[in-house]
Amino acid sequence: MTTPPSTSRPSRSYDAVIVGGGHNGLVAAAYLARAGRSVLVLERLDHTGGAAVSTRPFTGVDARLSRYSYLVSLLPRKIVRDLGLDFRVRARTVSSYTPVERGGRPTGLLVGGGERRTRESFARLTGSDREYAAWQRFYAMTGHVAQRVFPTLTEPLPTRDELRRRVDDEAAWRALFEEPVGAAIEEHFADDLVRGVALTDALIGTFADAHDPSLVQNRCFLYHVIGGGTGAWDVPVGGMGALTDALADAARAAGAVLATGHEAVRIEADGRTAEVTHRSADGEHVSAARHVLVNASPHELAALMGEAPPPPAEGAQLKVNMLLTRLPRLRDPEADPREAFAGTFHIAEGYGQLAAAHTRAAAGELPDAPPSEIYCHSLTDPTVLGPDLAAKGMHTLTLFGLHTPARLFARDNDAVRDELLKSTLAQLDAHLAEPLADCLATDTDGRPCIEARSPLDLERDLRLPGGNIFHRELSWPHAQEGTGHWGVETGVANLLLCGAGAVRGGGVSGVPGHNAAMAVLDGARS
Repeated sequence: MTTPPSTSRPSRSYDAVIVGGGHNGLVAAAYLARAGRSVLVLERLDHTGGAAVSTRPFTGVDARLSRYSYLVSLLPRKIVRDLGLDFRVRARTVSSYTPVERGGRPTGLLVGGGERRTRESFARLTGSDREYAAWQRFYAMTGHVAQRVFPTLTEPLPTRDELRRRVDDEAAWRALFEEPVGAAIEEHFADDLVRGVALTDALIGTFADAHDPSLVQNRCFLYHVIGGGTGAWDVPVGGMGALTDALADAARAAGAVLATGHEAVRIEADGRTAEVTHRSADGEHVSAARHVLVNASPHELAALMGEAPPPPAEGAQLKVNMLLTRLPRLRDPEADPREAFAGTFHIAEGYGQLAAAHTRAAAGELPDAPPSEIYCHSLTDPTVLGPDLAAKGMHTLTLFGLHTPARLFARDNDAVRDELLKSTLAQLDAHLAEPLADCLATDTDGRPCIEARSPLDLERDLRLPGGNIFHRELSWPHAQEGTGHWGVETGVANLLLCGAGAVRGGGVSGVPGHNAAMAVLDGARS
């Protein structure tokens, strides 16, 4: 469910005006309103939630899909407790399954279902226990880093040296913070498929090679393995919209005004006072504020301030939502579809395949074998399906494609998206015992229940610059020049960035919203 349009008319002056009603803006609104501040949230769309929404995308079909963002790892329990949110997640019983053909026969790697089964799966794939032992060592290292780093996300920014001391493991620090993560993966693992499964966490929404000297892949990898202090990625009960609905309820209950259908068009701030000009169906309004928090990209913030924008970001993913009448059977005789699709189902994500896909995309061509990851949320949370659909054994399926930068879609977004979708599903079909098309449900108009979104679609629909799901390249979770005390500060004292483009932003976390609210409250106390 999405939040209904607000009937509230913004009044003249507030302690804080928040531009953007995505989950981070709602987190900031709830914290500030609970602290007694008057808060106005301006949202361009007719509902709050941003990219963290649940919708019924298929005509006449009672299935609520997490349309854009879809898993939860980085949301601290602290935020859920502090705001008293009615929100739950469920752990997936399987971490991942990766099909592959070895020696002319279909097989695969199952991670999850218990230590014994995981060990046996590694041995079946690789012929020994070596890779499994290496897997345990590698993820013990990342788990140690997660325990040390994750709690710092809702604290004032540590310096690089402070974070290094907190990690207290020089080998782990070197592997994740100083050298391309590809070096650590190659050092630990010998099998191409195992290497690829490990590398995927460095490439979600990030267009980079394993050995990119900028280490943008390391930053992506870090955020994917530290969530919750464990690195586990959980399914939101009721879909992602359940989180943003709970946040909107908490903000309203605390007294915040949520004004949907109000698009901010200009911000003027001098460090002490500010005004936000915004438009709605009934005209133009100006709201004054002591603080303005911007839950939008740095690119959008620059436009609102009338300044030159930062270098453009670029998204690099294909997002596909589907509804199936049944889960497809797999060619691997050892694989149960209800288990294989319960976690992350990796397609064309061997280490060599990922490198080849990146090379081809960097040259301006679609990958020959597009890599992707697939999730069946309804196996973990059947509540996203109406009772009739659940009784029939139907399931949702979400696909996230890698190495598809926005530049590839520039010549003809619709045609390229359709071509990429066709070739991506062909990679999946190669591992199925029946075509996926035979399992697709149809809506009440007789159309297949499948929708795809390119980076350019996300830019159009959600104002994500270049379709980048992180708003810009992810940052290290420590202080750098100009990052400020909380990582949300801008060059204007009473103007804060509370969206994914803040330091320690990205993913569904609420961390930038929390930190921007803390920056406001800290300033009032000082």
